[in-house]
Amino acid sequence: MSETENCCRIDINDTLIANAITLLEEEKSLLEKKSKLFALLGNEVRLSIIRLFLDYEKMCVCDLSDVLKMKQSPISQHLRKLKDGGVLVSQRDGMTIFYAIVPSIKEVVTKIIKG
Repeated sequence: MSETENCCRIDINDTLIANAITLLEEEKSLLEKKSKLFALLGNEVRLSIIRLFLDYEKMCVCDLSDVLKMKQSPISQHLRKLKDGGVLVSQRDGMTIFYAIVPSIKEVVTKIIKG
């Protein structure tokens, strides 16, 4: 570990440093996934969309447009980002495409949003 001008540490805890490095290396993949999820949810519109999906299992662009009072085009772009990010899945029913939260991450998203 290199010395810094602002650090007041007297002794280096080599065990702590080594264990912390190992912890981050072991969880690198998980941290990357969570970082991407937080980045997706860091937008108010996308966060609102996901919040709606927690109570309303599936919705289409038209539904979201009416609720959010936005045009369909920007909502579609947000849905695409959420789908590409692995947060949403889509299913076509005739001419309508319905979106829903990926079941395997619904519990995680619920804890993040509803606390």
